Amino acid sequence: MVLLQPDPFLNELTSMFERSTEKGSVWVTLKRSSMKCKATRKKMETAGETIEYRCLVRATDGKKTISTSLSARDYQKFQASYATVLKAHMNALKKRERKDKKKTAEPEKKQASSKKKSEPFKKPAPPASKASQ
Repeated sequence: MVLLQPDPFLNELTSMFERSTEKGSVWVTLKRSSMKCKATRKKMETAGETIEYRCLVRATDGKKTISTSLSARDYQKFQASYATVLKAHMNALKKRERKDKKKTAEPEKKQASSKKKSEPFKKPAPPASKASQ
């Protein structure tokens, strides 16, 4: 896994999207990371030091994996550039076929209401008492 600076990461991510246009996928994950091992973090916590957490961004196309680490102040600029890259390369997605809930629910309600209107209201027969038998 290669740890890149944010701008080269976005350039490499763009080339990954272009390679996978016809066939394949690109997976991008973001997670919080301190970039320190667990033992070092515990020592820092017990000493009362503050731990600077960063955003670790990884991308893979199954063959190649790249990553970058972002500080909190760099994140806004990166997010804007990342969104631009995503918008530019989302043209290979298949359209999802959706069934409108409103359209499917309306015919069912109409059928149920039409059945109720067509059948006249009948009073239920009183229960037969045992004394009359």
